[in-house]
Amino acid sequence: MSIRVTTVSKRFDDFLALDNLSLEVPSGALLALLGPSGSGKTTLLRIIAGLEVPDTGSVRYDGEDVTELSVGDRNVGFVFQHYALFRQMSVFDNIAFAMRVRGWPAPRVRERVETLLRLIQLEGLERLRPGQLSGGQRQRVALARALAAEPKVLLLDEPFGALDARVRQELREWLRRLHDEIHVTSVFVTHDQEEAFEVADLVAIMYRGHIEQVGTPREIFEDPANPFVMDFLGNVNVFHGHVQRGRAMLGGLEVSYPEHPHDQSRAATAFVRAHELDILRARDGRPGVDAKVAHINAAGGVVKVRAYAEDFGLVLTVDLSPDRYKELGLKVGDPVYVAPRRVRVFVRDQWV
Repeated sequence: MSIRVTTVSKRFDDFLALDNLSLEVPSGALLALLGPSGSGKTTLLRIIAGLEVPDTGSVRYDGEDVTELSVGDRNVGFVFQHYALFRQMSVFDNIAFAMRVRGWPAPRVRERVETLLRLIQLEGLERLRPGQLSGGQRQRVALARALAAEPKVLLLDEPFGALDARVRQELREWLRRLHDEIHVTSVFVTHDQEEAFEVADLVAIMYRGHIEQVGTPREIFEDPANPFVMDFLGNVNVFHGHVQRGRAMLGGLEVSYPEHPHDQSRAATAFVRAHELDILRARDGRPGVDAKVAHINAAGGVVKVRAYAEDFGLVLTVDLSPDRYKELGLKVGDPVYVAPRRVRVFVRDQWV
């Protein structure tokens, strides 16, 4: 069951939540909507579900126009951040609710609930009420209830946002395994980059009511479409300068930029991720900048070094492996040379 959103716009009073947005979710895919607060993620999810009606544009399931259909007529499963379980009902009755509303016969309801209890690994707890379960267990019940009536699509709005870090990690892994078993077309909203990249087949980056980029987690991380995506993914060092005659001049840092071989100079911004910078004790012929070690955080599996590059007026963040840090023997105040292994350059008209 594919989902196609075409030129959808949605305004709430003076706020434009979605602006002529289009998106396609292939059948059987698990797609994450990722972006900052206010980017339109939940509004888009609610329009896909039928909880909101777009001002313009259309939503299609497998080619069928469902834009004007109600939630019930679309047969979608929806999971909210705060479970939304019926507190007075048992686990069994919560999961069975949607099937009973649709008039399923009792034997079929019982068989489906038992199948789902095995799937969510809560066999034997069907008579408990939600208040007797942990947060992670309650969210699994909410997922089972959403899947109970065999929905065409599964939609999840920050499903793990209310849980602590350890439980979130467990449920991410569980959701990925679950999806590999049932292959229902799914869309989930998150503001957590790690969650999106770990769970989803495809990620759509949203900003100010637009889709900035759609791709696999690897595609988006390795080849961000524009400076917003690059900056949003975080932990980057930013250099400002210009491009001209096939070179990017970024203060004291100069690198090749064959995409602009022209004599005309154009403003540009370059991004280097922290793990794509190396610290050297002396120049080795690579482009780089002189700096002085300002701070070292050696806790954890990555050593985070901040180095002040006076020529730029910038504090550069560098991630080193413990072995590389030990090899360098760095101390605060040491003069060093910081060299990028990869630089991503965007000319100014690529800014969002």
